[in-house]
This record gives sequence, C-alpha cells and structure tokens, in this order.
Amino acid sequence: MKQPVGVILAGGLASRMGGGDKALLSLGGQTLLTRVIDRLSPQVAAVALNANGDAARFADYGLPVVPDSIADYPGPLAGVLAGLDWAAEQGADTVVSVAADTPFFPCDLGPRLLLASEGQEHPLVLAATKGDTQTRSKSRSGLIRHPTFGLWPVALRNDLRAALQSGLKKVVLWTEQHGGREALFSATPFDPFFNVNTPEDLAQAEALI
Repeated sequence: MKQPVGVILAGGLASRMGGGDKALLSLGGQTLLTRVIDRLSPQVAAVALNANGDAARFADYGLPVVPDSIADYPGPLAGVLAGLDWAAEQGADTVVSVAADTPFFPCDLGPRLLLASEGQEHPLVLAATKGDTQTRSKSRSGLIRHPTFGLWPVALRNDLRAALQSGLKKVVLWTEQHGGREALFSATPFDPFFNVNTPEDLAQAEALI
C-alpha cells in the first residue's frame, strides 16, 4: 500500500473561542497549526490543510489549502471529503486526517491506523481511547472514538459525497456502513486527542506543555 497523505481539518467555525482560526492560536510560542504540521508531516507523504475562506491567511505555512466542497459547514466529514478529493489528484490511496486544534495527538497515529486496517478492502479506521464518555462518541465495543482522527479510503470519496449531499453529518454512521474499525490509543497520562475548544482548554494545553 502507498504511504497515505495527510489532511489537517481546520474548517470549523470556532464558535466557543469567539470565532476566528483556532489553528492560529499560540501555544508555547508556536501556533497550534505549526505544532500539528510538525507532528503529522513525518507520518505521511504530503500534507494539505482543509480550511474555508481566504486561503492567503495560511500562506506562511506553505501547504495546499482545500476548502469544503459541500456548503454551510456540514461538519468534519466535509473536510475529510475535501482531503480525499485532493488526495485523488496526488494519486494517493488513503488519507490520514487530524484536527488542527489537537496538538498532542500520537506521533505514531498514521502507522497504527494503517496496521489496524490490514485486510480491509477499503482502509477505514478511526482512532479510539478508553476513558470519560461524557463528550465523546462511544462505540459498541465501549471505546471512545475520535472521528476527526482517521484513515480514509480515496476509493469511497464519491460515496461519502453522496452521503453528505443527502444530509449525513455524523461521522460514525458512515464509517459503520463501510465496516470501519477502531485503533486503540492510550489515554494515560492524558488524552492525546485533547482539543482546544475554549480559552480554558488553551490554558490547560499550556499547562500540559
């Protein structure tokens, strides 16, 4: 299998941070986006940024910027689809997605997602942990899925496009339809998929650094 390419999902509205680009917030002297790029780049063949609006604000990062092709911010799956369309242009078979507001995701995310996909006709794997279930998507296995962190097959991009155009927004409903799996990551000593949604979260991330 070819090495996957990566897409950083930064297409959300950041309403709990007061709007604007969470990815450009500073954490420990670097932007969140810089930290995410540095963590993802060694794991994939190339990286693109999914973001909407004026792409020029990300010019300093030197990444291709791919906007949602589905209108009205339908959620992270629209960003995944944008990444899959870009990946198809690169001749890639799979995409590893990560969120732009999650600076501590595992440094071996991509390899472990690929390992979990062995034997699948269409590699489709979500990252998962065990732990607090209050705000996470819990699977039948009892694991907590992190739907913005996954391995996605370019071959299913038109199926995903049709699902989004029909109104689908919940990631796991689509992945379960296609035999999606989970790759388990440790949440000790802290959840590596901790994301910065509020000013309080940003302060917590500073403390973790």
